[in-house]
Amino acid sequence: MDIDTGRFTFGVLTMSDKGSRGEREDTSGPFLLRLLTEQGFQRKAYTIVPDRVERIKETLIAWVDEEKVDLIVTTGGTGVAPTDVTPEAMVDVIEKEIPGMAEAMRAESLKKTPNAVLSRGKAGIRKNSLIINLPGSEKAAKENIAVLLPCLAHALDKIQGGTSDCGV
Repeated sequence: MDIDTGRFTFGVLTMSDKGSRGEREDTSGPFLLRLLTEQGFQRKAYTIVPDRVERIKETLIAWVDEEKVDLIVTTGGTGVAPTDVTPEAMVDVIEKEIPGMAEAMRAESLKKTPNAVLSRGKAGIRKNSLIINLPGSEKAAKENIAVLLPCLAHALDKIQGGTSDCGV
């Protein structure tokens, strides 16, 4: 059973101190916007925020609770640098973690670089929304989202109460 991606909205949230100040061009965010639009999802939100837990939390919560964005893909802040705080923000935002998504992305990335073990990105659910953390580089974001694309529509359908079988 094919699930129509056009019924789901999405947002892309980029975490970058320099990007939020206009000192660095965001390339991963625009790539994800194009890719998800090409996949049929409906764009609803995009912004760049600094690497600050409170700003990340505020944006994610507003997009889910007020804007009702179905899929939120974040890019940046998933590593081990002192300013990488996206996973810490996620702890206070998501209600259910989906560890298999993050594990699958890290496993695939590990085939390309040993540094994949340093990724701390999470995936989880808040209300009826799916939030996925991707690395900040365009190359890594592209490789990681590719792992999840085949299951996104099904995941969103199930999160929103769909009754289709997972094994089909």
